[in-house]
Amino acid sequence: MSTTLFRQHPQYSCVYGPVKSWRFGRSLGIDPIGCVSSCSFNCVYCQLGKIQQQTTKRQVFVPTTQILDELRAIAPLEQIDVVTLSGSGEPTLALNLEKIIGIVRKVTRLPTVVLTNSTMLHDPTVRNALKLADTVAAKLDAISLNQLQQINRPEGTMNLPGILAGIEQFRQEYPGHLAIQTMVLSLWTPNMAKDYIEMIQRLQPDEIQLNIPSRPRFLVRELEARGNNLVQSPAYLMQNLKCVSTDILAAIATQIQDAINIPVNYPAMA
Repeated sequence: MSTTLFRQHPQYSCVYGPVKSWRFGRSLGIDPIGCVSSCSFNCVYCQLGKIQQQTTKRQVFVPTTQILDELRAIAPLEQIDVVTLSGSGEPTLALNLEKIIGIVRKVTRLPTVVLTNSTMLHDPTVRNALKLADTVAAKLDAISLNQLQQINRPEGTMNLPGILAGIEQFRQEYPGHLAIQTMVLSLWTPNMAKDYIEMIQRLQPDEIQLNIPSRPRFLVRELEARGNNLVQSPAYLMQNLKCVSTDILAAIATQIQDAINIPVNYPAMA
């Protein structure tokens, strides 16, 4: 199976990939959001570019039956390690998230991963839906309210204490593998590292995933931005983002690892 298959058949727009992920291996993507990018964040590094619909309102974006039909059409799945719900925005905004995870597990019989920005974890229906996933990777980029506003640019009146409380509540209820994913955009000061470590100790994830914005940021909405198989081309308007060095990333990872007994992974280790 190849990405080309899905480019040639628009009816597969909600199932894409496989995407090569340093975190999860060969991942088949499930997009529960659809053609219009929708998210509660508008992150400065988002590969999707500027979010078209910034919202915290949950709704059905893609019918569950559509995803079921698309999955059945491509079975059996070969050389796929996991199925990842992400795509065109924040997957927990999908009101039918629980049903989607359920059919993905039933049809593929593969481990399921959900990538979330953590903003909806205060909602018990969201937490219940996510319990069906084998792995949940919850975003935590900001160490302060100022960083939250500068990096993630949240919709409305979201605040860092509320987001942390949601992750903490989910940790208490979730029996699966919880990873905290953090985008490192600059060198951390000693105080930033200290505050981050304190947050992690409070949240007690199974793993920490430090990341850098290695993919270019699309300036105009393109469905192809969901994957990582594109090369830069004049056909796409992209912005390359400045990354910290792998040495800096490794140093931050070591500092965290030395302070707490939680595995820290990052791209250079893949």
